[in-house]
Amino acid sequence: MRDATGAKAGWLVVAALLISLPAPVGRASDVSPRLRVADGGRYLEYDDGKPFFYLGDTAWELFHRLNREEADRYLANRAAKGFTVIQAVVLAQLNGLTDPNPYGDVPLVDKDPTRPNEAYFEHVDYIVNKANEVGLVVGMLPTWGSYWKAGSGTFNAENAKVYGRFLGRRYKDKSIIWILGGDENIRNDTERATIEAMATGLREGDGGGHLITYHPRGPGLSSDYFRRAGWLDFNMFQSSHAARDHDNGLFTEHDYLLEPVKPTLDGEPRYEMLSVGFYNANEARNVRFDAYDVRQAAYWSLLAGACGHTYGHSSIWQMWQPGRAPVLWANVPWFESLDHPGAFQMGLIRRLFESRQFRKLRPAPSILVDAPDTGGAKVRAALASDGSFAFIYSPRGEPFMVRMNAIRAARVKATWFDPRYGIAEPLHTGDNVGFQTFVPPTSGRGCDWVLVLDDEAAKFPPPGQSE
Repeated sequence: MRDATGAKAGWLVVAALLISLPAPVGRASDVSPRLRVADGGRYLEYDDGKPFFYLGDTAWELFHRLNREEADRYLANRAAKGFTVIQAVVLAQLNGLTDPNPYGDVPLVDKDPTRPNEAYFEHVDYIVNKANEVGLVVGMLPTWGSYWKAGSGTFNAENAKVYGRFLGRRYKDKSIIWILGGDENIRNDTERATIEAMATGLREGDGGGHLITYHPRGPGLSSDYFRRAGWLDFNMFQSSHAARDHDNGLFTEHDYLLEPVKPTLDGEPRYEMLSVGFYNANEARNVRFDAYDVRQAAYWSLLAGACGHTYGHSSIWQMWQPGRAPVLWANVPWFESLDHPGAFQMGLIRRLFESRQFRKLRPAPSILVDAPDTGGAKVRAALASDGSFAFIYSPRGEPFMVRMNAIRAARVKATWFDPRYGIAEPLHTGDNVGFQTFVPPTSGRGCDWVLVLDDEAAKFPPPGQSE
């Protein structure tokens, strides 16, 4: 393990790398870029064919709790770190219909979805415009799930369609992904009809110009309810927060095998600084997920075939600060939590994947001849469809053996990528023969490593650097 001096130097490297990270496409003065599902149905892309790496942050209470100066600060921070999507809720979870935003406005007149309050939506407009200006796509949840559940008294199929049409028209020219659901599952036909009607309204309002997905309650999968729905462009699952070493890659594997083929990703994995297993009451509330838990979930899911990943933080989703009642024991103000290590390391993941043609990656467990395949040390691998490169993730730094001819090259270049600091450490370049055992530089909890195997002739840049 690195000592304190090494760690400080490492974080300086991280900061330098992220300063140079290219922002996503789009500025306020441009026509807002649109997203679509790429050919093959596994990844997302801009409508001009440019690859889109979905790197989300859960800012559920962004529209509800932050004023404009605070929203500017949050969005600038996330853009600088390399996030590409901000997931936020219009009708927010925490008393979102009754507690006003910082300017004293509630979203609906008399809690009626057909009577949106213009003043509230002008604030939403500001945040959406600012997000697009700094290159971020807004993953907009029209409502938290508690408001459309049967018996809630807020939504039904009729007014859900009207509300969806209103949102679709208002944001049809913005960089938006619609995310239905809001942490709830479908339990009866009435609820299904409400969600179907909201999706129809969105499509009518924006002319079908934006992608739609569904955020289920965790642990759960949108594919359990809507995988064949014509309006569901890509699947989303919530692996949730039950335990350390919970293998969210299994959710990805499940969706990857489904027909029709659709991209999938984890829209709510374990959050940094959230109490471990809070809803199972099997861990003390001061045992919290850390940056390693965040990294492990991201790499496990991505190498199982996800089209991207979402990060979350216990304080940031609720925009907690002193003076507000904390949910689930949040105790670090949101503005101090912005620079916790897990958020930096999400940007490093994007750098690694974008340093190669990541849309070629396919899950490839068969290239592992001998490797841990259960528990927290489980090794996962993904291989480019043309055999030109592979990523192999060892969460605990455990050794593993690789079938080398999976890389279709006479000579293979091996590099260790450090997911904590984004540093590429060259290992070996040699003839491509037989089986090779790789031993990561360090081992144990928190000592995760990514092995990058490249066709030497392809002349790829160092892992984590732009092509």
